[in-house]
Amino acid sequence: MRPDNFLPIQLSPVIAGDRVRHRKILVAMVMGLLMLALAVPVPARQMTKQPSAEQQKINYLIDSVAALSDATFIRNGTDYDAARAAEHMRLKLRFAGSSVATAEEFIACCGTGSSISGKPYLIRFHDGRVVESATYLRCKLAEYDAAVARTAHKGKLRPSHH
Repeated sequence: MRPDNFLPIQLSPVIAGDRVRHRKILVAMVMGLLMLALAVPVPARQMTKQPSAEQQKINYLIDSVAALSDATFIRNGTDYDAARAAEHMRLKLRFAGSSVATAEEFIACCGTGSSISGKPYLIRFHDGRVVESATYLRCKLAEYDAAVARTAHKGKLRPSHH
């Protein structure tokens, strides 16, 4: 059983004597803060939480790997399909956490090779070509950057020649 004068916070003797009044004040303060929090507008960008430009690049790289349905991914001497390779890269990205902030860091940390054996990840295409995954990912990143640059260039207004 609690003592009759138990309160979760220390109050002055004047306030402690009037618990009902204190609780009403506390409830009013909490309600006021809640109303204030609800009244402050949140920018639309924060509500939708769009991925950053670098995160979009990383997603594109992983999706590019997942789309290679006719390729075999070789990790530590074992063959994997495209879906498993993409899944493994996502797992490594989650484990890397905030240490991977850019697409280049993603390639170096998650898409280059085994952190255990040091062996590079390889991609064997249906025509028999074998490339290191880092090479493939860097090519895909260059394609992505070029496409973004073309799109940005088309969107700019050009001066008219009258």
